[in-house]
Amino acid sequence: MELEHSYIETNEIRLHVVQAGPKSGAPVMLLHGFPEFWYGWRKQIPALVAAGYRVIAPDQRGYNLSAKPKDKEAYRVSALVDDVLGLIAALGYEKINLVGHDWGGGVAWTLAATHPQKLHKLAILNSPHPTVYRRFLRRDPDQIRRSWYWLFFQLPRLAEAALSADEYRALVRSLRGSSGGSQLTQEEMRQYKEAWSQPGALTAMLNWYRAAFQSPPAMLPDEHIAVRTLMMWGVKDPALTHRLARLSMDYCDDGNLIFFPESTHWVQHDSADEVNHYLIDFLQDSITRRVMK
Repeated sequence: MELEHSYIETNEIRLHVVQAGPKSGAPVMLLHGFPEFWYGWRKQIPALVAAGYRVIAPDQRGYNLSAKPKDKEAYRVSALVDDVLGLIAALGYEKINLVGHDWGGGVAWTLAATHPQKLHKLAILNSPHPTVYRRFLRRDPDQIRRSWYWLFFQLPRLAEAALSADEYRALVRSLRGSSGGSQLTQEEMRQYKEAWSQPGALTAMLNWYRAAFQSPPAMLPDEHIAVRTLMMWGVKDPALTHRLARLSMDYCDDGNLIFFPESTHWVQHDSADEVNHYLIDFLQDSITRRVMK
């Protein structure tokens, strides 16, 4: 499988983008979260390409080889959504299929709510609907406890120092998961550490959290998601309670939820074959519409 690396100008910045698959294939854009980059979809890209899709996996702003604006305000969700809209236009598409995990899911939810005409379908992995997450952060003691790291990430220089210490030990541990999650190989660790060590990358990655904390996103003008939606959720996520998932479905006009009881936050790594199966079935309209109990 050939990976095509390029840089695309969008929303007044330059993003590094990896593409693969037939150019005539239906477009599927994959949005990673923290602390990943395009490589976080390494187990999905080959399966999607084999199914005939054109895959677009950008390094979102601040990550790996993409531009890293210094101003925290440059990482507000509205700017992140505009980055994706710019990519869609630059690549010549009217509509795409959009898949998001973690922070990438937050961007994907917001784009689906504000620009549904740009999407065929939406797939979300371990990322709650923004309205549900906002409510839980105010009222749910369990989720408040799980989200303590948001406060730590606000500390300039100290957070960067902690995350980079001992060859990025904290970030490696987070990717491995705390409940039997995937074990990174030496080559995979090398790839991640190379991305994290890009000049300014750690601060830029943390600025996603700082911008959201210090300048909270505005409420969505229309919270309901008209685009057909598939949500896949690893139940053993230490950062996000699985209760967020079912409530997120209440905002989807046509939603389907699948739980992975033994997977962590990194469901696309932990249960890659199953995730690929359900994702491709969903994109091909062959998935059964249901909410898993």
